[in-house]
Amino acid sequence: MIVIDKILSTEEVNAYRNVLADAPWADGANTAMGMAASVKNNNQADANNDSVRQLANQLLARIGETPKLVSAALPHKIFPPCFNRYNEAQEYGFHVDAAVMRIPNTAEVIRSDISMTTFLSEPEEYEGGELIISTEFGQQSIKLPAGYAVVYPSSSLHKVNAVTKGQRVAAITWMQSMITDVSMRQNLYQLDQSIQNLIKENKTSRTEMDNLHNVYHNSVSYTHLTLPTTPYV
Repeated sequence: MIVIDKILSTEEVNAYRNVLADAPWADGANTAMGMAASVKNNNQADANNDSVRQLANQLLARIGETPKLVSAALPHKIFPPCFNRYNEAQEYGFHVDAAVMRIPNTAEVIRSDISMTTFLSEPEEYEGGELIISTEFGQQSIKLPAGYAVVYPSSSLHKVNAVTKGQRVAAITWMQSMITDVSMRQNLYQLDQSIQNLIKENKTSRTEMDNLHNVYHNSVSYTHLTLPTTPYV
């Protein structure tokens, strides 16, 4: 579970919110699959609306421009981001995201290795609405500032607590990683972050940095499922 700081600026969040305020919304349960449909009580912006689709494409581009996120996910394919809204008394009970998802309006499917929630409402705008993720260390409660995102394994049991006051708006998406194994993906992320920190400190010899890069890239090459022909869908 990794927090991505300020994937969207305050100005960008406001622009997203303005567009979404005028967008058509529908019952979010219509897009849920299997058992999740019975516990999903929210609204989802119409993904076929031109303005909503444009926001989704903008967020897709930002994902590819965010080094920490790319390092954490090593994405092969990305499901087009969706936008959801929770009004008072709305919630999404415990569920696991579908393991395989079909890209809308295509015949292509992706394996959902990683889920990402990007918060578009400030924490003080609503009460409740925490993202609860079950981990090996217990349940983690996530409620981040607008523009921040959290990524976590799609296989995690998770829920969104009922909003008791105000309104919670967020974007959600799923990624198929080049690295299927969660532990290996975590190790590669930690290695890459250490390399980036050493580069910033500029105190490590070029030979040692080359050795670390060699280990990192050879590990990716050895463990990846398939090389992406295109990084995003």
